[in-house]
Amino acid sequence: MNTRSIRFRLIVWHAGLLIALFLCFGLATYAGVKFHLVRNLADSQFRRARQIGATLLKDIDKTGEAYVAEEINTRYAPEINARFVRITRGDGRIVYSSGKPKDLSFDPASLAPLTNPPDQPSTRQEKLSDGNTLLVAIVPSVSDASNRFYVEVGAPLEPVQAVLNKLLFWLALGLPFIVAVAVGGGHVLVTRALAPVEIIGRKAEQISLRNLSERLPVVPTGDELERLSIAVNHMITRLDEAFQHNRRFMADASHELRTPLTVIRGELEATAQQARLPSDLRDTIGSVLEEVERLAGIVECLFALAKLEAGDAQAKWAQFDLAKLATTTAEQMCLLAEDKGISISCDAPRAISVEGDSARLKQVVVNLLDNAIKYTPPGGMVNLSVAESNANAVLEVADNGIGIPATDQPHLFERFFRVDKARSRDLGGAGLGLAIVKSICTAHGGQVAVQSIEGHGSRFKVELPLARGTNSKSNHG
Repeated sequence: MNTRSIRFRLIVWHAGLLIALFLCFGLATYAGVKFHLVRNLADSQFRRARQIGATLLKDIDKTGEAYVAEEINTRYAPEINARFVRITRGDGRIVYSSGKPKDLSFDPASLAPLTNPPDQPSTRQEKLSDGNTLLVAIVPSVSDASNRFYVEVGAPLEPVQAVLNKLLFWLALGLPFIVAVAVGGGHVLVTRALAPVEIIGRKAEQISLRNLSERLPVVPTGDELERLSIAVNHMITRLDEAFQHNRRFMADASHELRTPLTVIRGELEATAQQARLPSDLRDTIGSVLEEVERLAGIVECLFALAKLEAGDAQAKWAQFDLAKLATTTAEQMCLLAEDKGISISCDAPRAISVEGDSARLKQVVVNLLDNAIKYTPPGGMVNLSVAESNANAVLEVADNGIGIPATDQPHLFERFFRVDKARSRDLGGAGLGLAIVKSICTAHGGQVAVQSIEGHGSRFKVELPLARGTNSKSNHG
């Protein structure tokens, strides 16, 4: 899972919040139960200490210390009940001290004597040498003879700690369950909440310049996602209108320029054929004719792009053999290559059927071969191959020419982009040939890519879907 995704962060926040709340609840429960148990234990010790002071120590001067000790053993049985009882006079002399309990849970002898007796009832926790802890309540008491006594009544904290340990165990046992519920519940909630985002994202991936008439689904959630979908659809509508206007302008401008360019070319040719025309003027007219021819080529390319973007390529679709088309086109381009001393080889050993406009796809082959021939020095080689790969027809044009710089390759299929503008102008290039190649491939559901090393040649690779019903039994190239 992508740790930077909104889904992951929401699940982590949801789970973390619930776990933090559970931990806070557990700590509060543990502290509350501990406080309640310790307070109840202290209250019970205070009650016993006050009872001893009020019933036994009040008349101790008349009944005697032995009677007090006997009554404590009889009434409270500290050894049997695992309690600690100690009575200390104001001068520090111990009147009574209970012995070891029968369960040997603690040793009263290890309890330090009372050195700084308090004036008010209080409690303290005494850590014994055997590792046990006693909660001791201290209550001052005065007899009829105004003798001051201090009654200490204590009990071990182990039963309290046992209850707390059980509580801690159940809290720890519930933590994995809480984590599972938090993560699972968070995943379900986040998945449901982001389901419209997934739907909108998938639809947005399908919208391109060729289907701007489609819109994102508007999920009636009544929240920000619904408003976002509506806003994006409005934006797509405005983009569609802008692109349609641009396409109409380019098509209309290209169409309107064809006629005056044809007239200009005709007039210049007629003027150049006059016998009495000075030679320098004839050269000037020839130069202008070349520029008119180049401009006419640019206009034709723009007109072709406009027709492709308007969906003209799909109007003449039919199933045909791409290998045969490539072979025929390579044979026709051989004469142009021979004039530069370049050899063309074609490797298309088997029929490969595709669907589309054969004239447009032939234009792809012509443009790629023409580029390879232009930018390959004399004595070089151009190889054209057609094969099948992963249910696609693959057409490749490779040469050992001058290559393309790595910095220019990402922009190679942009309109009017030329690697070397001066050289391209000399060779008649306007930077539209490869843009047309890309538009034709896109219109046929395919793609074109380039691999090139400057000084070592280039390889253009076109992938097109095979015709429906075509069985691919081999994997070439």
